[in-house]
Amino acid sequence: MDSIAVSPPSRIPSSPHMPSPTLAPRSAGSSPPGAGASAARKARFWDRIARKYAADPIADMAGYEATLARVQGLLSVEQDVLEIGCGTGTTALRLAPFTRRLLATDVSTGMIDIAREKLAIRPVPQLSFAVADADAPEFGQGAYDAVLAFNLLHLVDDLDQALSFAVQALRPGGLLVSKTPCIAEMNPLVPYLALPLMKAIGKAPQVLCFKEAQLLVAIARQGMEIVSVERHGTRGKDIRAFIVVRKPR
Repeated sequence: MDSIAVSPPSRIPSSPHMPSPTLAPRSAGSSPPGAGASAARKARFWDRIARKYAADPIADMAGYEATLARVQGLLSVEQDVLEIGCGTGTTALRLAPFTRRLLATDVSTGMIDIAREKLAIRPVPQLSFAVADADAPEFGQGAYDAVLAFNLLHLVDDLDQALSFAVQALRPGGLLVSKTPCIAEMNPLVPYLALPLMKAIGKAPQVLCFKEAQLLVAIARQGMEIVSVERHGTRGKDIRAFIVVRKPR
């Protein structure tokens, strides 16, 4: 959650009607069902760095804990929750006990394999993991009370489309909770020079560059009601916007 350019979906990061049967376990190196070239490309990148990422420490632990506490206060044991871009599952393991059921997904089989290893060591009955692409409509319609997207929205191919799929997955009144690096708020040398160079040599994924205001406009296009916009970082300039929005009833 704490590296800027290549931060995978999150370390920030179900009830009987939860649509998990279509998200079946897959073998290492496989892509989500119906995945095209884009999903396969993303999966290859994150699969390749999954073990190294899992071993990296969280840089701003105080900021991470502040976000966790904030999200815990938004959840309840009566809620079905979906996390998109769960990475290696650290955040899902922390939040699942505060839900009725949490389905945590990621495009990378390598990341999900590590998440399942963690879950086997530390079982949480409410939690399950599955391979799925945030850029694809894989999550059902109106099946969740909350959708979590931590360190993800700058990594999707199409921001409007990914937001639309997340909103579709929510029940009326449900919450979309995100924490997103706003790369365009960094020194311009990073998004427009360093990142393209790193991407060219395979050291960074495709990254969307936007500011908080642009992200809020994209969310508003989905008809969502903004509940809160915050920053939780405790070390230097915080470019991660923590945003809570509600689907109208």
